[in-house]
Amino acid sequence: MRTMRKKAMAFLLTSALAAGSLTALTGCHGSMGMGDFEMPEEFDSRGSYEITFWAKNDTNKTQTAIYEQAIAGFEKAYPNIRVNLRLYTDYGKIYNDVITNISTNTTPNVCITYPDHIATYLTGNNQVVPLDELFEDESYGLGGSEVRFDAPAEEEIIPQFLEECRFGGHYYALPYMRSTEACYVNKTYVEKLGYTLPEKLTWDFVWEVSEAAMAQDEEENFLVNGQKVMIPFIYKSTDNMMIQMLRQKEAGYSTEEGEIRLFNDTTREILYTVAEHGKTGAFSTFKISSYPANFLNAGQCIFAIDSTAGATWMGTHAPLSDMSEDKIVEFETEVMPIPQFDPEHPWMISQGPSVCIFNKSDPQEVLASWLFVQYLLSNEVQIAYSETEGYVPVTVKAQQSEEYQDYLSRCGEDNEAYYDVKIRAAQLLLDHTEHTFVTPVFNGSASLRNAAGQLIENTVKSVRRKETIDEAYMEQLFEDITSLYRLDQPGGSAVPDGSAKEDLGKLPGTAVVLLASLAGIWMVMIVYFVAQMVRKRKRIAE
Repeated sequence: MRTMRKKAMAFLLTSALAAGSLTALTGCHGSMGMGDFEMPEEFDSRGSYEITFWAKNDTNKTQTAIYEQAIAGFEKAYPNIRVNLRLYTDYGKIYNDVITNISTNTTPNVCITYPDHIATYLTGNNQVVPLDELFEDESYGLGGSEVRFDAPAEEEIIPQFLEECRFGGHYYALPYMRSTEACYVNKTYVEKLGYTLPEKLTWDFVWEVSEAAMAQDEEENFLVNGQKVMIPFIYKSTDNMMIQMLRQKEAGYSTEEGEIRLFNDTTREILYTVAEHGKTGAFSTFKISSYPANFLNAGQCIFAIDSTAGATWMGTHAPLSDMSEDKIVEFETEVMPIPQFDPEHPWMISQGPSVCIFNKSDPQEVLASWLFVQYLLSNEVQIAYSETEGYVPVTVKAQQSEEYQDYLSRCGEDNEAYYDVKIRAAQLLLDHTEHTFVTPVFNGSASLRNAAGQLIENTVKSVRRKETIDEAYMEQLFEDITSLYRLDQPGGSAVPDGSAKEDLGKLPGTAVVLLASLAGIWMVMIVYFVAQMVRKRKRIAE
């Protein structure tokens, strides 16, 4: 009997230790962790390397072709490196797959992503390679002597764009393309309503014209377009809307240390204004109504705010518009910076994909990935990709090249490669780079960004349901959004007093199973010991 008990105890202890070890290995999002990357003295050109590249593309076949051409060009320079391309239709899907694969050390080698996402990847124990040492290496660094193509030097990358990739004291990415937001305006309808577009848009002007556009005739047709549908002002990304309005007002959003300042009096003021115009139907959002471009091109919207990268969908002659021709209305499209509270001191967000590198056990494989990332910043790739949509190249070398300047100069030459709305959207960012900003990056900043947009979405939905928007509503809204995005828990990044907590994100299923198993084993052990104690006391009592 004692032998059986000893065997049972040994089994339980062994199981507990094994589960504990596995749980430890899966800590930090289940990652087994990686050793620090050490820069090789030279690249092994005799070895054979295969790297994976995860990239985002919607339905733009031209962009897909550019990725493929970039890979072909790189493999020609480095025949011992093979690059496998995997395309996604959404950055969120890339993010989710990376988080899942961190737990099993099966991340891609290179992926297009955003700094807010990288901040979460960094919880995975050296999974993302800091690029500082790679930047500075004389042989293989940016524009290094041993790089087999014309790569840009560090000083040739636009400083504002490069700085976006630095957080936590290190560079963890390189910018790939950059965009901002633009207001695509149906100038024809603005003038039909009796207004003249100012040189610089203000929020007051946009709200006033939007309300004027709501006038209807006796048959409930809108006077400005003669149709049954009119949503004068539609915003694609409400998180950007809130963030930019707060920055323009010099109000709080978050600190570099991750303290959340979103829930403030200025935010309330913004939401009251949103409620006022959402109630009349003069304002709506992409999540509530659909793509701004569809309404703009159908003559059912006057102010459509979307990324400059979405310019090829905007306007009467938009090359990527998927609407039937009979639904498209002829009008003059104006491309303007987003509305401002103080037009003399404009602020607009800088956005666009960056590229990060994941750590691997073989430093040569990491170096191969780094060489490919540099190739993505070469003029061949930068100029070709930027010409597909309203992106701008991230290097001075590409922006100032004769080829790119020629491209800009041919604005409006046709409605395809030189579509005027697309080129004017890119020029907007080129002219206002010094007026762009980015939000602080920390573990949890992605959740905070989502929360900022959700405040606007919920407010518009509430007024449409005829709910009362008052201080009690605002207090409850702030509480609900804080809870929804776990901003007051370790899984979020803020508590009511504004102090920050670490956002570890959601544990992968493997880690959850292991933790549950460990808890179950300990419960069995406790029950076993309690039972033994009870039996021992009974024997003593007898």
